[in-house]
Parts: sequence; C-alpha cells; structure tokens
Amino acid sequence: MAAAGAGRMRRATSALLLRAPRLPVRELSAPARLYHKKVVDHYENPRNVGSLDKTSKNVGTGLVGAPACGDVMKLQIQVDEKGKIVDARFKTFGCGSAIASSSLATEWVKGKTVEEALTIKNTDIAKELCLPPVKLHCSMLAEDAIKAALADFKLKQEPKKGEAEKK
Repeated sequence: MAAAGAGRMRRATSALLLRAPRLPVRELSAPARLYHKKVVDHYENPRNVGSLDKTSKNVGTGLVGAPACGDVMKLQIQVDEKGKIVDARFKTFGCGSAIASSSLATEWVKGKTVEEALTIKNTDIAKELCLPPVKLHCSMLAEDAIKAALADFKLKQEPKKGEAEKK
C-alpha cells in the first residue's frame, strides 16, 4: 500500500514540475549572472584563440600562471620587421575573467609597436571589462603575459654569443 502511495506522489510531483514555468537556460548560465556583458562576450566569443610557432624568431611567447586560483595564460605575439605586432594568439586555462582578459589583450596588442604594447596596464584591461576587485588578478595575468611575450621576443632578437663573435 505504501509503495502505491509513493508512486502516486512521484507522478503528482512530476506533473507539477512539468507545468511549472521555466526560465530560459540562457538566464540561468553562470557567466550571465556573475560577469559583466563584456566579459561574457569575450568568454563566449573569444578572439585570437590558438598558437603561433614558438620557435620562430619573430614570435614571442609569454606563459604565466596564478597559483592561488589555478589560472594559466599563454599569450603569443608575432612582430614584423618594422617592430609592429601583426598577430597575437592566446590559450588560457581559467575562469571567464581570465579568458576575457586574454582575449582583450590580444586585440589590444595587435597593430601596436613593441614599445606601445608595453604601456598596456592591467588597470586598463580591468576597467574595460568592468572586472570586480576579486577578479583583478585576471587582468594582472594578462599584463604579465604581454610583458613576458615581449621579453621573449626581445631575447630572440639579441645575437647569440657564437653569432656575435663570428661577425
């Protein structure tokens, strides 16, 4: 008898749940509730995802991470013979803010000279994406990745000791 009553209760509960108004799935997604629309845009439509040939002399690679949160960011730049950044790519393992910061950083460095790219600050990235204080470390990672990629590029431009002696 108790089993029959439990079955009826399950069916009644299921019927109620099926008739209850439901919010669209889009409104329930975490990025839509927790992040600014600019972050969601870069998260859902990341720009410049991928890799460049790290062995190329005109490609600088920056790999940075934040042990506290587990975010890891790889940002690469490709520089032409005039010192202008012609391409940028990223791969990021992290939260929506880290991905958005990486995506925005690649957009901002493209078309700049190496020196101009050094002027990009985490505060500018955070302001553009409307990052809350708890997510500022994501924009700091992006700035660090830019600096690391530029440093790697500059290091590749220096003649090696063996090459300098031959000349």
